Parts: sequence; structure tokens; C-alpha cells
Amino acid sequence: MAANLPLSLSDTIVALSTPPGAGAIALVRLSGPRAIAITDEVFAGKRLAEQPGHTLHYGTLRDDAQILDEVVVSLYRGPNSYTREDVVEISTHGSDYIVRQVLALLLRHGARLAEAGEFTKRAFLHGALDLAQAEAVADLIAADSALSHQVALRQMRGGFSRELRELRGQLVHFAALLELELDFGEEDVEFADRTGLVVLLQEVQALVRRLLRSFELGNVIKNGVTTVIAGRPNAGKSTLLNALLNEDRAIVSEVAGTTRDLIEDEVSIEGIRFRFVDTAGLRDTTDVVEALGVERTRQRVQQAALVVYLFDLSTTSITELQAEIEALNLPAGVGVLAVGNKLDLASEAQAAPFRARPDTLLLAAGQGVGIEELRAALLARVRLDGLDQTGASTIVTNLRHARSLEQADRHLDAVLVGLSTGGGTELLAADLRHALGALGQITGEISSDDLLTSIFTQFCIGK
Repeated sequence: MAANLPLSLSDTIVALSTPPGAGAIALVRLSGPRAIAITDEVFAGKRLAEQPGHTLHYGTLRDDAQILDEVVVSLYRGPNSYTREDVVEISTHGSDYIVRQVLALLLRHGARLAEAGEFTKRAFLHGALDLAQAEAVADLIAADSALSHQVALRQMRGGFSRELRELRGQLVHFAALLELELDFGEEDVEFADRTGLVVLLQEVQALVRRLLRSFELGNVIKNGVTTVIAGRPNAGKSTLLNALLNEDRAIVSEVAGTTRDLIEDEVSIEGIRFRFVDTAGLRDTTDVVEALGVERTRQRVQQAALVVYLFDLSTTSITELQAEIEALNLPAGVGVLAVGNKLDLASEAQAAPFRARPDTLLLAAGQGVGIEELRAALLARVRLDGLDQTGASTIVTNLRHARSLEQADRHLDAVLVGLSTGGGTELLAADLRHALGALGQITGEISSDDLLTSIFTQFCIGK
């Protein structure tokens, strides 16, 4: 398999870059020192080796005398290409058979199958992208909302990387002065202004912590918010799911216990992806199938990021509501939003006690009343305050980046403590080196083969 082959920049690689399956067009991509020469051997049209880069050429692909397909070839000469190598992209008709034949032909002429993410990995190794930008390529491909697209595009274009380089640049000068002090350790001299270093470290740490705080939103943007709709039977959970999705996704019935399994679907609310889970009504039951559904509900509630607890306004008291929410035994960090349904059936005396209760919304899901207010309340729970959703502020979406920022924060703390207690230059320099290293891991200025393999094997083959 190609995944077991060693990565060699002297190889010319090939892969299908469009999704597999029949379609109008399929795109086969080559990159490497012989990309143009290999294509010339099978392409009947203009001689590609004599053509300038960034040009298109019509012709046929031939296996000896047999014509495989009529194609358009896009020619990119390194370093002015995605990988900074010579790149050829062959647009064929989107038949699985044609694609298999074209790939087999190119392999026989000296190309090898690309590993997962190898085109982007070559772009990184040749300096076209840093590691944070390369990871953003995968995020951009996976983006399924306007906000996730904006965040990934900004990171791919280097916004996050520029901010990190500025952070590191501010620290490198002082780190160099501390290293110089170590060289003159016997002479007891100080080249680095300790007061200025404290001020700088505090400023850098404030920026690092702002980036860390943004990860809570970034994780939501990238992965969405799992939101479980829970409550007793006939509270209107399936009706609410249908109203949120604006379609009849779940069966609605007046018979208690209609929903016996989990029903999941996604909807984007102002760029944030919510995965709603409709669940079986919570009650004690002797029905074996319904009991299994109730148990699945309890398990799913424990895994949720947010729980919408739905109750019937016309039959539930505040005391009962509080007891039912407490019975969920929610893990720490899982938010709960109490939602009173069937406002149209409840009297004012029944609804009034809940109107003054914080974190409680009243609606009539069957009539669509209060649905927009619920969407606004869900967005508020994501804690968007203070972060620019237009992409003007850097938002960290990658767990690896967040962990590196946490390491940098710890080492910056250690340097500040050392400065306040008169710590030795050697310890200060070591902690500062570790902080710089943690920031450098994000962009790939400091990386290992294992790290690169872990990152790029998560890409699709043709990217």
C-alpha cells in the first residue's frame, strides 16, 4: 500500500483529487520532478515540456495506440505551484473505469500513488505553507458553515501564523540575551533588562491566554454543539426538533413513549452547527423496548455539551422541574436550558412562576412560537461574546494548537516566577526556550517526523 512507502521528494506522486464515484469530471493530480515528463509520455497534444506554466492544454491520453479519454491538462511549473514542484492536473471524464485506467497508466510510466495528505505535506516541506496553514487546508475542506469556512480560510492565509511569529519574535531577542549571559556567567553580568522582560512576558502571556480562551468557541465552530432534547413523555420533544429543523424529521404523536430511539440531525444557527438529539421520554416503564430507549437517553445526556430540558407548562410545577433536572445528574460543564412547552395550553397562573425563573424559556413548539428566542438562547450558551465572528480575530480551532499554547503558558509562568524570586539565568533561559519551542511546534518551526505523519495522514489522499 502507498501508506507504507517512505516519503521521498525525489518521487513523482499521483492521486485522484476529486471524490471517487461517477461524475462529470475527475481530476488526477501529479507532483514531482517528472510530473511533466510522465504526462508527456501519455499525452497526445502539445508537448508539455515546451509550454509555460499556468496554461491549459487539450488533447487525448493514450496507452500506446489506444485512446483512453479526451482530457484537459493544467500545467504548473515549480516553484509557482501548490507544492512548489512541477504539478500537472489532468481533467478526465468522471468514470470510475477511466480513472482507474489513467492512474494505472501513470503508475506504469514511473509515478507512485500519493500518501494521504502528501501534496500538502510537500507544500509544507518546501516552505509554501507552515504547519498551522497546512492543517487549515484540511479544516477548509471540511468546513460546513459560513463561520467555519471564514476561520479556516483566515488561518490558511496565515493570520494565526503571523500572530504566533510576532509572539515568538518578541521573545527571541530576550532569549538570546539570556543565552549571552550564560556565556559570560563567570563575569556576573546582565545583558537582559529584567524589568523590560517582565513587562514583555506579561504582554505575551496575555495574548497566549486570549488565544487559549478562543479555543472554546473554536472547538464549537469546528465540531459543533451536541444538544440533547430531554424531558418526560409527551413534553413535545419531537415537535420541538421538527420546529428547529423546519421539517418533519421525527414522528409526533399524542401517545406517550412514541420516541424509543435517538433521532439526530444538524442545523446551522448563524454559522454555529448544532447537532440536536431527540430522545425517549424519561420515565419508569415496564415496556422492554421503551426502557432501552430511556437508558440510551440517560447515556446520551451524559455525553452532551448542552441539554435542552423540555417540560409541559400545563402539568409541571417549579418544584417538579427542579427535581427532574437534578435527577439527570449532569456532569460538570454540561449546560442545561429549561424550556417550558405548550404555552398555548397553559393558563397564565401556570406560566407566571416560570417567567421570572432565570434560564427558562416559554414556547409553543407546535405553533412555532418562541423558536427564534430559543435559537438566540442556544447561541448565547456558546459564549460568543467578545469574539469577532467575521474572522477579524484569531480563533484557535485545533486541539494540538491549544495544547501547545497551554505548554507555552506554563513555561512563561515559570519564567515570571523565576524573575520575581531572583532565579538563576540558566533556569530562566531553559524555561524561555521551552516556551519558544511550544509556540514553534504550532507552525512547524520545531517538528518531528512522528508529528508530521500524525497530522498529514488525516488528510484525504488527493490533498
